[in-house]
Amino acid sequence: MIIGIDIGPGNTDAVLLDSAAGAPGPPNATITPRATAKAASVPDDPVAGVRAALRVLPDPPPGTVTRIAVGLRGPARAVTERRGLARVGVLRIGGPAAQAVRPLFGWPAGLRDAVGAGTAIVEGGGGFDAAEWVPLDRDAVARFAAALAGRAETFAVSGVFAPVDDRQEHQAAAILRRELGEVHISLSGELGPLGLLERENTTVLDAALHPIAGHLADGLREVFGDVTTLVTRGDGSVMDLDHLRRHPGLGIGSSLASTLRGAAALTGLADAVVADVGEHDIRVGALTGGYPQQALHARIGGVPVGFWMPDLISVPRAGPGAARDLAEAVDRMQPAAGRLPLVVVGGGAAAVPARLPGVAEVVRPEHGEVAGAIGAATSPVGGQAERIVRLDAHADLRAMLAEIREDARADAVRAGADPRHVTVSEVARTQLPYLPGMVLRLHARAAGPAHHP
Repeated sequence: MIIGIDIGPGNTDAVLLDSAAGAPGPPNATITPRATAKAASVPDDPVAGVRAALRVLPDPPPGTVTRIAVGLRGPARAVTERRGLARVGVLRIGGPAAQAVRPLFGWPAGLRDAVGAGTAIVEGGGGFDAAEWVPLDRDAVARFAAALAGRAETFAVSGVFAPVDDRQEHQAAAILRRELGEVHISLSGELGPLGLLERENTTVLDAALHPIAGHLADGLREVFGDVTTLVTRGDGSVMDLDHLRRHPGLGIGSSLASTLRGAAALTGLADAVVADVGEHDIRVGALTGGYPQQALHARIGGVPVGFWMPDLISVPRAGPGAARDLAEAVDRMQPAAGRLPLVVVGGGAAAVPARLPGVAEVVRPEHGEVAGAIGAATSPVGGQAERIVRLDAHADLRAMLAEIREDARADAVRAGADPRHVTVSEVARTQLPYLPGMVLRLHARAAGPAHHP
């Protein structure tokens, strides 16, 4: 059996599902839980909320639970409230070309002061071939490490050309560890999008969240012991606790992501607009192919980031014009063609009218009040990979596609997927017309069931 848990601001929800619920099913198949439970969340102690929900959930037969998945809500809140964050040393590799905008530029002063332990820009980087590369200034990296010894708790390393080749990021990380010992280092090539500033911000916040992730991972391991334990991530998949420690920022946006996945599991709809009705507001997102529609130009705590997280519109639940606001949010989430149904879930779903202006169909699935817990329990372990490549007379596109698929598969395995059963979706190819020559962005995602030791 599978236990799914969703840690909310007011309540922590839990569901008990047959293990078949976590396996791929036929199109339009729906999920029915064996049991559901709600318990009051404990402020600032998500693990205590998990324990409370488990006490209410009927006990499954001993030894039958093979997997537990927990939906997160804390990482983004920790950033916006500036609590529990690590002090980060921020290193950028790029030389003069990377000097125009300094690291942490445009951050709110309070967040910058809470996170920033020091920044540096060192020589390095290059392009698509060896002739364009500039060697990494290893001595400058070592001096940066010495300057921040005892001040920085974690480090974030961002290479300007990491989407092309991230080897210099790994070289810099090795120097930092040689100088400082075992320290957590987040690398932009493993996390962010193409744009330097968004990718760097993503990497810094990932590093800042490391203590929170470690505390949560330790608490969940204490509760669940040797049972395979997973946590949700913002792209609609899950990861194991070790991957959470390595990349805590991947949990940002995961609460709505698991709710969207739960709406798909409860209705069998792969494409829909979803309204998650909470105590005070309604979060509106969209499903595309069974996964959350990605947000573009996302911000966390006032900082532009590139985390893969759901597109979100939030509107008040009550008050004058609440129904009109919701209808407008649903309309904005609709695709260019066609009108998708609206799936209403969450504890306050009954407050949404049966008819809304411009909404063709309102669907209220049974057990929608625990959609987040169901989404956590039924989501696969996921992985992604992204790279920029140049096509010229010597390029082998087939080999490049095979490599990006393998990178995505390996990322899913690192996140806890069973390597025997990982599948890779078709690689998305996007031409980048602002770069010289034929330059493509390749993006692949992979998914599979959790590996059980």
